[in-house]
Amino acid sequence: MNNPIKIAVDAMGGENSPKKIIKGIKIHYKNSNNIFYNIFGDKILIDPLINDEQLPETNYKIFNTKNYIKDEDSPLSAAKKGKDTSMWLSIESLRNNESDAIVSAGNTGALFVIAKLNLKMIEKIDKPALSALWPNKNGMNVVLDLGANIECNEKNLVDFSLMGSALHKSLFEEEEAKVAILNVGSEEIKGNNIIKNTYQILNEKKNSLFEFKGYIEGNHIMNGDVNVIVTDGFTGNIALKTAEGTANFITSELKSAMNSSILGRLSAILNLKNLKKFKNKLDPRLYNGAILLGLDKPVIKSHGSTDEIGFANSLKVCEKIINGNLIDKIKKNII
Repeated sequence: MNNPIKIAVDAMGGENSPKKIIKGIKIHYKNSNNIFYNIFGDKILIDPLINDEQLPETNYKIFNTKNYIKDEDSPLSAAKKGKDTSMWLSIESLRNNESDAIVSAGNTGALFVIAKLNLKMIEKIDKPALSALWPNKNGMNVVLDLGANIECNEKNLVDFSLMGSALHKSLFEEEEAKVAILNVGSEEIKGNNIIKNTYQILNEKKNSLFEFKGYIEGNHIMNGDVNVIVTDGFTGNIALKTAEGTANFITSELKSAMNSSILGRLSAILNLKNLKKFKNKLDPRLYNGAILLGLDKPVIKSHGSTDEIGFANSLKVCEKIINGNLIDKIKKNII
């Protein structure tokens, strides 16, 4: 048997932790093979949550610390809290090659700062990018950057194209990565100078990792014509929050309409299978797990407010990118 994938887990980050974290680990373990969890957090709180029938002792180790980073801590104050917080220790285990990747549902800014303090950037990458999965009509999009960098230059956007394509290939090995730049129009003359210059670079420098498809407008992101969408962090974060808000609005309004009358409730019963399929397509828990690309080790950020199902999915993302050799793919293709 091959050596197990070792995932460092910050058990104290996010809402309802460590309860949801341990539940998420159990769900992931049940549906995965050859995984070992290095769990960092308060042992007194974690121990009662672990049922060894669901998670054998041979598949985890608890590293005890009572200190953790709070959601309201600033990145600077979080870094100053010391090296004995659950987040710092979990990232440190990654730096020391004791873990293959780290997952945290904790403070996003603190995670970025502590990761950058402990880990190296991949050679020739200037800035890290936060990426995530969005559904489209044909499968899944990788979208980046989603907020790590408010301003980006041409090289940053080219790097994001390579890293996003490597991520997509790691997660979906059989699919060809198709890259597009998010823009205000699809014509070559549209956009600011940085976007237009990036277009020229990607159009002229062919790369074996992906096919460049030009520009894409926001209303076409879900069409499925491309699967890697590149933008700066300012635009990407607005697009992300808009998409999340729209999905929540549609789901809420549909539920309200179905419950507004006897006919509506009867219609819901008759269409239960299709409604579940629709709900799953818009369920953010099933796409949970943002990846901080550009560092020489995999760092995965789970949404702080997700539940155990969402956290389990972030662990699955972690497992997939290790098996898909994400970091090696980036290193081999970076310009």
